Amino acid sequence: MIDISIKDMEKYYGATRVLENISFDVKSGEKVGVVGLNGSGKTTLLKVICGIEEYESGIMAVRKGATIGYLDQLPEHLDNYKIIDILYSAFDHVLDIKKKMVYVENQMKKLNGEALEIILKEYGELQECFEHMGGYDIEKNIKRVCIGLKINKEFQNRKFNTLSGGEKTTVLLAKILLQRSDILLLDEPSNHLDMESIEWLEGFLKAYEGSVILISHDRHFMDKVIDKTVEIYKGVSSIYNGNYSYYARERKNRYRQQLKLHTIQQKKIRKIKNDIVRLRVWESRGGSGKFYIKAFSLQKRLDKIKRIEKPVIDHRKIKLGFSINNRSEKEVLEVRGLTKSFENKRLFTDLNLKVMYGEKVAIVGKNGIGKSTLAQIIMNKCKADEGNVKIGEEVKIGYLAQNITFSDKEQTVLEAFREELDITYQEARSALAKFLFTKDDVFKKVSTLSGGERSRLRLCKFMQQDINLLILDEPTNHFDINSREMLEKSLKHFDGTMICISHDRYFIDKVAERVVELTDNGIIERKILNI
Repeated sequence: MIDISIKDMEKYYGATRVLENISFDVKSGEKVGVVGLNGSGKTTLLKVICGIEEYESGIMAVRKGATIGYLDQLPEHLDNYKIIDILYSAFDHVLDIKKKMVYVENQMKKLNGEALEIILKEYGELQECFEHMGGYDIEKNIKRVCIGLKINKEFQNRKFNTLSGGEKTTVLLAKILLQRSDILLLDEPSNHLDMESIEWLEGFLKAYEGSVILISHDRHFMDKVIDKTVEIYKGVSSIYNGNYSYYARERKNRYRQQLKLHTIQQKKIRKIKNDIVRLRVWESRGGSGKFYIKAFSLQKRLDKIKRIEKPVIDHRKIKLGFSINNRSEKEVLEVRGLTKSFENKRLFTDLNLKVMYGEKVAIVGKNGIGKSTLAQIIMNKCKADEGNVKIGEEVKIGYLAQNITFSDKEQTVLEAFREELDITYQEARSALAKFLFTKDDVFKKVSTLSGGERSRLRLCKFMQQDINLLILDEPTNHFDINSREMLEKSLKHFDGTMICISHDRYFIDKVAERVVELTDNGIIERKILNI
């Protein structure tokens, strides 16, 4: 059975065509991943499917009666609701039946005889419907999802308007999962989850009976969940019948095959063109029209050839190249006896960590355990309650925070980049171009930049500052897959020391040589995450 069928879909924003030729089907129970560069139209596609956006041409059909759950923008009408009430609202239609059952139960006490038999039959039908819709499992399902997504009792009693953006998204994800829609549309569902919750979500979606269309830059997550990949490139869709790793391999195979066919065709076209030129030369020397007829025939044959486009596999990528002139001493960082609390919440006690020169360390741990706070203490942006941090001599730190800010929001990209750097205008333009800030991009105000653009700009500055210790807090959060791969390659060849906080298992496996987990009981050394 087909849940969604899309054929030749086109979508415009004003005069700009965002989606040009989108065609694919989603079978019932199928798990589909949508991949593509940032800005390629992935989110727009989900909005069109769920009816938030219109499309200009083509055909889209959703199975009659199928329900759709979409992880959309944060709705304001939930602001004053408690989290637990929002979760229960996923079962509004079931709870309405429960209310009717309670009403009928009260009526039954007042009736007898034939009237009682009639209302008993009505109650039986309501009870059967309530059971069929999972009414008796509501508590169990809420508990299951809350445990998986780390929504504890204290969290459940908070109001929606007190939550951070990431916490709000997690609550909405929980509600959508509880609704058990026939079709789930999920846009970066793992972005604000820790490793344990991501692994739980993987299992939940794999076992999910409905269809799932998923956008994610988490390659390991995609590998575990999806069984079909739809790539959107320049508004056109391509189908790959496998997970992300299959897609990555098959895409290269298709590139090689198309390049081979393109090369063969170009050779054939050149031969026909040369033959046409030669025949016309012969005709000009007195061919009595016979060479002209042959040349005309060849030209018609040439015109009918359907050209095979030369394939393109490499999209624009950031060009990272860390260089180090000042090597730090052997011991780069030592954290000793560190303790930190916020109000009544103790993050960590007597924390100890030592990092040596050249080590590439990944710090993992559940959300709220204090990973980012530890980074801020190291950077002297937050004070510890007890303990101290010792940084080695000649250590020059580059700190990439989760939320990057600049000293003056009104500055342009070019001005913010050149600030505190002894660099010419042309040198700055050249450096920024390597990080995809070209043409008028350099005149954007930093206040208008996306999270990914802010990260690129800060990394670009690091390239000019002879950094020998990188502290990166969730560096891949705002990057598309191409940029993540480029960052991985650069960090692997970085000669200095790296401390990276991340939930991206694929990224950690590629760049880290040592993994430490921050727990309630301090730091635990872990084996490298082999995925």
